[in-house]
Amino acid sequence: MRKKHWVTVLILALTFGGVYSFVQFNPPLEIGTLGTAVDNKSVVIGIGNKGFGEVKILKVSINDNEKPSKTKVQVSNALQGFIITDDYNNNESKKYGFKNIEDVSIKADTSPATTYKKLDDGTASKKDTIYGVSVLHSEAINQVIIKYSYFGITINKTVLFN
Repeated sequence: MRKKHWVTVLILALTFGGVYSFVQFNPPLEIGTLGTAVDNKSVVIGIGNKGFGEVKILKVSINDNEKPSKTKVQVSNALQGFIITDDYNNNESKKYGFKNIEDVSIKADTSPATTYKKLDDGTASKKDTIYGVSVLHSEAINQVIIKYSYFGITINKTVLFN
């Protein structure tokens, strides 16, 4: 009886280890559009999910792991695109679907590469959802670190702005 128990534990450990390794070497979060204001105090990062399940953003930090002044997620459509702004509440910005990070899950099959192909082919529509992490800060933003969860595994993605 003990031998069966150890075999089961070994199989489970190998399965979880394999899934963890696969996710670490093939992270689902994909970066697309990068946009910045002239002074780099406002940036937008187009993101998408090439994985099988939803991605949940846990935290966004900037530069040397600093907390940004404001962070939102734009939930827009492929035909509308993103906006770079320093005011999430003005009439123009409201059209771009700014939401709190904790209220948004990045759906599967929303890869920016797929969206770009649809735009090139002329097959993109308002049904094609796109996501953009929008960050504001009082100083120039040189890098953005997006900490996210995928199937319970935490992953960090760093995006550099020059």
